[in-house]
Amino acid sequence: MKFEMLVGLNVIDDEKYQEYREAMRPILSDFGGDFGYDFKIAEVLRSATADTINRVFTINFPDKETMEAFFSNPEYLKAKEQFFEQSVESTTLISDYEIA
Repeated sequence: MKFEMLVGLNVIDDEKYQEYREAMRPILSDFGGDFGYDFKIAEVLRSATADTINRVFTINFPDKETMEAFFSNPEYLKAKEQFFEQSVESTTLISDYEIA
């Protein structure tokens, strides 16, 4: 079993967001995590949030505890502060679930 999240973002700076992805990817890999799907969204037809969503992706980990450890890792938090916070206006957790 793996633990996966379906996430929506409002990316406001594509270049800076790509720098974030490049900085966090090796850390994600160290935790056994990976991206499953990744989409740039042109039009949202229905949403349960008032936040704009223009990017949707899945991110998965071996289990929920590993995901929590990744998101609290000091190196990840450094990359998030340096790149993510300036490039993403809002984050929407659409769902999280276990997958086989």
